[in-house]
Amino acid sequence: MQKQSLVVIPVAMLLAAGCATNDLGDRRDLSKTEKGAIIGTASGAALGAIINHRNRGKGALIGAIGGGLTGAGVGYYMDQQAQDLQKQLQPEMQRGEITLEKRASDNALLVSMTASTGFDSGLAVLKPAYLPTLDKIARVLNQYGKTTVTVIGHTDSVGTHEYNQGLSEQRAQAVMDHFAARHVNPVRLEAYGKGETQPRADNATEAGRALNRRVELWILPVVAG
Repeated sequence: MQKQSLVVIPVAMLLAAGCATNDLGDRRDLSKTEKGAIIGTASGAALGAIINHRNRGKGALIGAIGGGLTGAGVGYYMDQQAQDLQKQLQPEMQRGEITLEKRASDNALLVSMTASTGFDSGLAVLKPAYLPTLDKIARVLNQYGKTTVTVIGHTDSVGTHEYNQGLSEQRAQAVMDHFAARHVNPVRLEAYGKGETQPRADNATEAGRALNRRVELWILPVVAG
């Protein structure tokens, strides 16, 4: 079975930040519930309490964000978020640097960023020119606080499996750290590296490899109940 790694933000760094945002993007202090959820996320990793992204809409997470979405409000909330992302990212989408999709089955949003935007080949340091794009995404995420954000790093097949796995984790970590630094509630964030295991295109061509070197954002609604 393919190994999948989870990247976790250090607890000390999260608590030192000491602030989050509300649904309007206004900065505020972390509540006791949020601080407890952050500690629980790190210390309870072995139990999978909050780390499994399919179950993060339960328990401590719902309390930390002030309640989950219900009924028809789920689809409306995610539609509005998709529209705001599309509006903010229109220049990048027109240049082919970003794609945005909405999955009907669970209202999840997928933002996929190509290799030409975020990272140089073989590196996990965010390009300075790409930071304004991530800042725009962070602002929208802060306006829609009742969602979780899973950052997934991917690579092409050049290099060893171990190298590509580590590189994908580092790239996902870099994006997640940037969002946390822009006051996206850290309880909402997680990151995985999947190496070369999920290509979008044929690795036999440079064009295909460029499509495979990517970072994806899965934005899911937190549903009550």
